[in-house]
Amino acid sequence: HDQLSTEERTQLQTHLAECETCRALHAEELAMNNLIASTLDSAKPDLAFEQRVVSGFRQKVPKRAGLIPVLAGLFRLRATQVAAAAAVLLTLVQVGRMVTGEARTPVEGLRQLPSLTGNTTTENESALPAESGMSVAQDAPADTVGAFAKSMAAPAAPPPVLMARRDEARSSVGVEDKSENAMPASRMVAESAPGTPPVQTAPATNRKLVRNAQVELEVIAFEDAVQKITAFVTEMRGYVATSNSAKQANGKLRGQVVVKVLPETLDAFLLKLRGLGELKNQTLGTEDVTKQYFDTDARLKNARVMETRLIDILQTKSTKVADLLEVEKELGRVRASIEQMQGELKYMDALVAFATVTITLTEKDMEEPAAFLLKRRAQLALFSTDVEKTFAEMKAIIDGAKAQVSSSTLDRDSTGEATARLVLLIVPEEADALIHRIKGMGRVQNYNEQTDRIAQGGSGMAEGAKVERDKVELSITISRNEQEPALQTTSLRILTGKVTERVAQLKENAAEAGAEIRSSSFSRTPDGQEFANVSLRLPMKNYAALMSSLDQLGKVRDVSVQRDDRRGTIDEATAPADINIQVYSQPDIVSDESGLFATIRRTLMQGASALMWSLRMIGVALAFFAPWALVLALVVWIARRVSRARKARRHERND
Repeated sequence: HDQLSTEERTQLQTHLAECETCRALHAEELAMNNLIASTLDSAKPDLAFEQRVVSGFRQKVPKRAGLIPVLAGLFRLRATQVAAAAAVLLTLVQVGRMVTGEARTPVEGLRQLPSLTGNTTTENESALPAESGMSVAQDAPADTVGAFAKSMAAPAAPPPVLMARRDEARSSVGVEDKSENAMPASRMVAESAPGTPPVQTAPATNRKLVRNAQVELEVIAFEDAVQKITAFVTEMRGYVATSNSAKQANGKLRGQVVVKVLPETLDAFLLKLRGLGELKNQTLGTEDVTKQYFDTDARLKNARVMETRLIDILQTKSTKVADLLEVEKELGRVRASIEQMQGELKYMDALVAFATVTITLTEKDMEEPAAFLLKRRAQLALFSTDVEKTFAEMKAIIDGAKAQVSSSTLDRDSTGEATARLVLLIVPEEADALIHRIKGMGRVQNYNEQTDRIAQGGSGMAEGAKVERDKVELSITISRNEQEPALQTTSLRILTGKVTERVAQLKENAAEAGAEIRSSSFSRTPDGQEFANVSLRLPMKNYAALMSSLDQLGKVRDVSVQRDDRRGTIDEATAPADINIQVYSQPDIVSDESGLFATIRRTLMQGASALMWSLRMIGVALAFFAPWALVLALVVWIARRVSRARKARRHERND
């Protein structure tokens, strides 16, 4: 198979030349190899044969379950391999930074700040505000506009204040500048550029403090308190800035007084205010505007230096009109900023010179109401057999009384039932009489009344406050719908031999008593027994008369009375009462459907009916479960076929 090396092949040829036996065996092997190759060349398997054999062996080997196989499968993915490589690379980068010392602490970074002496500046130090004017004061020539433009564009030296703050930052973090060019902040201020106004540190006693206070007092008389406050302010060399007051509905005064006093007399003034009345609230505050004041003053000095430089440029001889116009425009802007800063300084001086005290004064019993208004509201529901007639009569009564119709509607539903609604405003003196007349126009189903006491000009109670009565608001609803529950419900039975005649007589008695027949029914059983059910509703005042007339209809039995007391909310005389009456007769002694044969016949009929019902239920069950049984059998048959096919394939592979 050409698997020998050159040296081995030489040794083989030498041995075959010397040994006759091995030479014969080798020739026989070559002849057999050629015979096998020529004979089995047509039966040579395809290229995928080996892969199929290996795959079959792998499927038969049981798979191991566990964390290691899962991780091994995960690391075979290309995305996992790329992520692992990136993580290793980032780890190496971080380790390299730590070894080379690139990741330094803030203190180590601060030690590398460049020297602040000489002309060395940092990027932050060169970015100074334009209004500082330092560079113009140092380098700007006074002869040409071009030189002025160059001086405006030239980088400015670091200001002394910034350098002093940088020195303080170094000392605060404990870092000492050991460079040869380092110098203290005091020397930097002393050696600042010529022409720059020196920055003077304000002493601690020259602080700018704005003091103010808010006081809330409850006094007996507002005017007397204002006069005393004015006297106190004048005594302490102050003045009253503003004063305002408002009179409440109950006659009490409420107002505010704003005064200005000297800061050193503020505490004494507040003590005197406490003697004017009851102190409700006091707030004392101090605002420090020192930094704002001196910052504005420094910017004002720089602006004046800039103004002087611009004036010098205007006074020089120049033939370029554009340059002169540009300088004039810049000079106008600088003067406007100077005036604004001067105004700010004057305003802060005024705030510091005087303390502001805001005094809120209220008289005692400020929330006491000036008067009370009695508001009476009533809701009335009436039952009427003729809603439209009652509605017209009620409007006629209202027109002749001292009442006003606020709203009036008459509606009719889909069944033809009418409902009327009115809202009246009645004079208090005639309210009771008019409400009584309206109640008599129908049966009162419901009546509710509510009286509210409304305070005017305050809240709470007041003994001497005036009490007024507002118009009475009456809401009326007229309908035929009996929504009100019965005050009393009675159920009874009447035994009689003539049910039809007694029911007719019962209805006549109910009509005489003013009762309403709500329902009526009649039935007869196969054994000849008759039943009649009648339901009535009538006013309670006619209840006793109707009950006494029932004894004439037959023998009264099983009387049951239920009462729902609602005293104080309805009129018991007109309240509804329900009576449910059953009129019945005795059954026949012998029935046509009784006896032995009738009983056997009914039993057989009921048994046959039950059997037919059972058969119907079985048919329904079969109709319901038959499709599911067929589907299940089909699924089982398919599963068996698939299983048999797999087993046959497996046997073929094994063979």
